[in-house]
Amino acid sequence: MTLKPVFSKYELECGTDEAGRGCLAGPVTAAAVILPVNFQDSLLKDSKQLSERKRDILKPIIENEALSYAWAHVFPKEIDTINILNASILAMHHSIKALSMTPEFIIIDGNRFKPFHNIPFQTIVRGDSKFMSIAAASVLAKTERDAYMKKIHEEFPMYNWKQNKGYPTKEHRAAILKHGITKYHRKSFRLLAEQIKLEV
Repeated sequence: MTLKPVFSKYELECGTDEAGRGCLAGPVTAAAVILPVNFQDSLLKDSKQLSERKRDILKPIIENEALSYAWAHVFPKEIDTINILNASILAMHHSIKALSMTPEFIIIDGNRFKPFHNIPFQTIVRGDSKFMSIAAASVLAKTERDAYMKKIHEEFPMYNWKQNKGYPTKEHRAAILKHGITKYHRKSFRLLAEQIKLEV
C-alpha cells in the first residue's frame, strides 16, 4: 500500500504512534512527526514491516527532513499506575508537546486518543501503513525504544533485551521465572504464561 502524504487540509499535520505497548519490560515510547507536504522516501513504511537495518537508515532521513519531530518514554512505574492504554496516549501527548512547532491537526495510529490542547485530531486504524507522518513516527518510536532497551540490557543481560526488546518471548519469560523481575518490568502485566506466583 502506498503511503498517503496527508489526511487533512492543514499544512502542519502531525502523525503520532507508539512502540512497546505489548512488552513486559521497559517503557512505552511514542513519537510525533510533522513532515513537509512534499516528503517522499520509497523506503518508508510501517516500522513493523521494516528490518532493524532499514529503520536505522530511515531514522536520520526523517530527523533531517521533518519540519519537527520529538519522542517520549513513559516508564513502567507510571504504566502500572495508569494502565498501558493511558500510558501510550500520555507518551503521545508528551511527544507532541515536545515538538518545536504546534501542529494544526493530529493523526494517530489506532482507535483511541484523548484531546490535546484543543487541536483537532483523527484516529486511524492501521494508520502507520496508510500515512507518511504516522509511519515516520512509528520508525522513530521503535528506534528510540530499541536503543533504550539495548542500554538497559547491559544492566540485566540475563533477559536478553537487546534481542527481544522486552517482548513476551519464551526466552524472556523463562528468564523471569529463573531470575525474578527487575525495576524495568511492568508489574501490572502477566509476566509469566502460566499463573506462577512471583515475588513482587
